[in-house]
Amino acid sequence: MPSDSTLTDFNQSARTSWLKVTGSTLSLVGGGVLMGIAPVNAWPLAWIAMVPLWRIALDDGLTWRPALASAALWGMAYHGVALSWIVWWMNPLLAMGMPWLVGVCLALLAWAFITLWGAAIGVTWLWLMRWIARGYGQRVRGDRLALWQRLLLGTALWCAVEWVWSRGPLYWTSLSYTQSPGNLWVLQWGQVSGPITVTAAIVVVNGLLAAALRPGATSTLEDRVAESRVPERRRYVTGALGFFICLHLLGGWLYARPLVNEPDQSLRVGLVQGNIPTSQKLSPEGVRVSIQAYLEGYEQLVDEGAELVITPEGAIPQRWNAFTQDRNVFVRAVINRGVPLILGSFVHQDIADTRSRLTQSLLTLTPAGKIEGRYNKVKLVPVGEYLPFSDVLDRLSPFESLAPGTFDQQLNTPFGPVAAGICYESAFAELFRVQVKRGGQLIFTASNNDPYPPRQMRQHHGLDVMRAIESDRWEARVTNTGISGIVDPRGRTKWLSAPDERVSHQAELYRRETLTPYVRWGDWLTPTLLGLVAISLRK
Repeated sequence: MPSDSTLTDFNQSARTSWLKVTGSTLSLVGGGVLMGIAPVNAWPLAWIAMVPLWRIALDDGLTWRPALASAALWGMAYHGVALSWIVWWMNPLLAMGMPWLVGVCLALLAWAFITLWGAAIGVTWLWLMRWIARGYGQRVRGDRLALWQRLLLGTALWCAVEWVWSRGPLYWTSLSYTQSPGNLWVLQWGQVSGPITVTAAIVVVNGLLAAALRPGATSTLEDRVAESRVPERRRYVTGALGFFICLHLLGGWLYARPLVNEPDQSLRVGLVQGNIPTSQKLSPEGVRVSIQAYLEGYEQLVDEGAELVITPEGAIPQRWNAFTQDRNVFVRAVINRGVPLILGSFVHQDIADTRSRLTQSLLTLTPAGKIEGRYNKVKLVPVGEYLPFSDVLDRLSPFESLAPGTFDQQLNTPFGPVAAGICYESAFAELFRVQVKRGGQLIFTASNNDPYPPRQMRQHHGLDVMRAIESDRWEARVTNTGISGIVDPRGRTKWLSAPDERVSHQAELYRRETLTPYVRWGDWLTPTLLGLVAISLRK
């Protein structure tokens, strides 16, 4: 039988282990929650919220499974909180007659899937980091990587993983968006190498703070004592604060530069926020109300002096009929009033072939009675606008998948080309960068944020703020139920509508032809960081 002292030691060890696991779990969940509430109004939290995840990455004492489980826990807390508004998706399902339980289950299932998809970013990052640090460091070099190498490796890998996710069908919660629209100083760095520049800065600051708090995991008592020295920890904290301050000071300098608006490049743009819920808009009566609301808004803005009017995504939820185009009420209104209109509708891929698939589109109607420009949505919403593996599943389902647009598009207007985006394409910076590089002088985004709450609308607006800064363009954002807005090239919101109200508004925008480093060269920071990692590992 074990002695009393042995049992006491065992119980004490069990309690210590339990407390350690509980404390680690609470810190990971807490950090993820802080990152999840950072977007829009609490941006400072993002600069400390990743510390618990970094501590796991720097802890050599953890085995693979607990480490990856910790990353999953942090990621689920972050993305779950940030994307909690997705459960409002059940509202139109219920309004269209779906049973309450089925609607709730579908909404929760969508939220859970998207949360896990986002959490996989952190899990992939940690797996790659440990695999490289341990596999290369211990097997090839014969020792652990230095701390500065781990910090560089972690930053480069996070940027690389986010880059991969941004090329996929689902993407929203980049670390960079936690700073928008509140921290305009640091968001100016997006002009350098896009949103990944801000992401890298957040990862670095959190990594330095985690290095100051990292657990002792060395093999000898002397090493553990050396790592716990206060001056060393102070150096990491000082480095984090110094880097944070320099980022904001230089960003503030970029923000303070005078914004030169050429008077001959001004354009009075009108926005119509129709405020017609999707559950109503899809009925025959809803179509009639939509036509009336957007036609009245167009005519009101023309009377007020607008030179171009924009409507939201799917403003008119009908198939565009090219054969009756001359009799279309919007085409006739544009001909009579002489002011171009950008109309959101559903259009066949081949506009004259009713057998071709539909696209979610923006059409530029001109006073000549012609369609001068067309933009087809590229990033369609899975399940909402298309079924994955649609070639097979479309045959088994009454759901008709929309056809995606291509990256080589441009929305032409009588005043020159613009960069366009529909709905959650606002999260995909590369889509706008390509259009601006090809000559887009303004940015127009059209969305339908119904039935989501104001929290989602503000996040969406924050993404548009980032796109305006990165491309150095004025931006007009028009939505169905809110919030619509006008943003200048520094990210300053010049006007913002209230949600769930019918609004017609016009503003003066200025066309620009400047090219930021990001627009010219794209995300050059990520390959540069990966190159520095490769060089450091060879030493």
